[in-house]
Amino acid sequence: MNRIKEILKAKGITQTWLAEKMNKSYTTINEYARNVRQPSVEDLYEIADILQVQATDLLVNKKNNNDRN
Repeated sequence: MNRIKEILKAKGITQTWLAEKMNKSYTTINEYARNVRQPSVEDLYEIADILQVQATDLLVNKKNNNDRN
């Protein structure tokens, strides 16, 4: 699972904008955001670069990470 949708919302960025930046279809980005499909490692790093976050931020919810046993 990824946190793309959550990070897009927090940054006020639309899926359409991200799709255009990545030269991908809206459908592809929407599937990533809804966790229907997972991005390739290359795409994950590109998304992180565009959104100016660490790639791990797209995958791990740091707030809840300590709650796991």
